[in-house]
Amino acid sequence: MSEQEPVEGTAPSGPLRVFLVDDHAMFRAGVRAELGTRVEVVGEASSVAEAVTRIAATAPDVVLLDVHMPDGGGRAVLEAMRRTHPQVRFLALSVSDAAEDVIGLIRAGARGYVTKTISPEELTDAIRRVADGDAVFSPRLAGFVLDAFASRPDAPVADPELDQLTNREREVLRLLARGYAYKEIAKELYISIKTVETHVSNVLRKLQMSNRYELSRWAADRRLV
Repeated sequence: MSEQEPVEGTAPSGPLRVFLVDDHAMFRAGVRAELGTRVEVVGEASSVAEAVTRIAATAPDVVLLDVHMPDGGGRAVLEAMRRTHPQVRFLALSVSDAAEDVIGLIRAGARGYVTKTISPEELTDAIRRVADGDAVFSPRLAGFVLDAFASRPDAPVADPELDQLTNREREVLRLLARGYAYKEIAKELYISIKTVETHVSNVLRKLQMSNRYELSRWAADRRLV
């Protein structure tokens, strides 16, 4: 519930109060512009610590939450907030559509997970549905959740080899395995081509592989692509 104390099971009265968490300022500005007057954006944050402090201060109805950030990402925000602010609902909005990311965020308490290819109208609808208590997923992501919680409810999402990689290295690996060129990865993740090259070198070293084709097969085996 928000500060207006809506009746349980219904959306809050008045404009929905939304908070944005993403480490890319340009992306936050784009989301704010696309949402326009459909909702009231009450704040934004670029890090886990900043998000935790500002969400507590603003008490939004819904938090749009990026999955991967340098200091821990969306899961860290969820774990910090869910006990002290259970009334705040979280909707993951990420470039990643990997099963492990979807399952991890939902297990941590997110009410939904959509990708950044979503249209402004669809995003607004997803926000409203989450505020009203529904669970919302981009179509192909729903299957990941059903598989994880129906067929393998206790299966761990951790992978010892994968756990060696940072969040950004995982993002680069995923795009690389999909056939993206370094320039395309740099554009997608708002980083330089040299930074992409550095991440790829680190991934190859950590996984003890010699080329992107081995990485692609490794990623496909773990359903990261």
